[in-house]
Amino acid sequence: MNTLPDALGPERFPHANRQEKPVKQLQTDSPAPDADTKEVNMNQEAQLEKYPPPNYNVHAFYYTWYGNPQFDGKYLHWDHPLLPHWDPKVAAAFPTGRHSPPDDIGANFYPGLGAYSSRDPSVIDAHMRQMRMAAIGVLAISWYPPGLKDDNGDITDGIVPLVLDTAHKYQIKVTFQIEPFKGRDERTMFESVKYIVEKYGEHPAFFRYKTKTGRTLPLYYVYDSYLLSPDNWALFLKPNAKNSIRNTPYDGIFLGLMVEEKHKRSILSSGFDGMYTYFATNGFTYGSTYRNWRSIKAYCDANDLIFIPSVGPGYIDTSIRPWNSQNTRNRVKGRYYETALGAAVDAGSRVVSITSFNEWHEGTQIEMAVPKSGGTAYLDYLPHKPGIYLQITRKWADKFSGE
Repeated sequence: MNTLPDALGPERFPHANRQEKPVKQLQTDSPAPDADTKEVNMNQEAQLEKYPPPNYNVHAFYYTWYGNPQFDGKYLHWDHPLLPHWDPKVAAAFPTGRHSPPDDIGANFYPGLGAYSSRDPSVIDAHMRQMRMAAIGVLAISWYPPGLKDDNGDITDGIVPLVLDTAHKYQIKVTFQIEPFKGRDERTMFESVKYIVEKYGEHPAFFRYKTKTGRTLPLYYVYDSYLLSPDNWALFLKPNAKNSIRNTPYDGIFLGLMVEEKHKRSILSSGFDGMYTYFATNGFTYGSTYRNWRSIKAYCDANDLIFIPSVGPGYIDTSIRPWNSQNTRNRVKGRYYETALGAAVDAGSRVVSITSFNEWHEGTQIEMAVPKSGGTAYLDYLPHKPGIYLQITRKWADKFSGE
């Protein structure tokens, strides 16, 4: 799970060589489709015509860490533990233990698809269909290198091919939010980006961002970038540096996470191409506070940086941090989300990121949720239908038209 910054307390929550062979070009000599394939493609095109066109300036953070017994042998993430407060005196006043799916899950809302697995092809298909309904053009997949994982899940890099294939079916593109994996530094970042480009870069759903100069490069969100010093990032991001990714076949657009005001300067000195804010909590951090977005955008414009603010429908994580109710942001029947989207437009941002499509633990999801009765009390989207936040996203998508 994406960990919260130090603003909540004294401690954070648990949460190469430049002579590389060139990336292969896409092959164009594939065999002609047979009659059956043509019919399937025609049916697929007819189905897509029912949806609004994807807007590649609307990005949504996407998580593939969920599991259930049918596909994974056990529940993953839905059984999230209740995290203790760092102060033992405060922690003693709150419950401990783990959730017990499928009726009791680590979320304050209940998904319309139930306690699903991210390895279930029908789930991934449903997710892409929902994103197309919302006119979302790019999903930013939460990513750890092969063999690594978050604290509460399993290794997920193997799910990326399914996501890419299904996204392509719906004309959606895929980019990567690189998580703060163990050992992340300038060297392992180079290795990770090289791996992503060589393994996934030829896929037609792999997202490339068109720069002001006309170049098209992969785009990466770098979560918790402030954990590494600007001097270390510069070794990776500045031209002619020891481990520089610049002017190699693996170059890209790299966005640092802007939490505190001082991060504006550190992101610039690190050599990042821009910044994003991630948190869906107005007022929680400097970066997530709507009234600061105009000045952040002005700073980015003055320094030739990209600014992609992150908007969300609300925030509530008391199912996993029962002591954190002060940071809840109520949805107010969709008005909180519309206020955030309006703030992004007012700041002059032409690209927006959504926190999130399906981060259920922190209650930031726009994925369909349903009312559920039983022993655990869940919030829901009533009086609206399960797709209300997809509809709101669609309503605002046309406001974003590229940098």
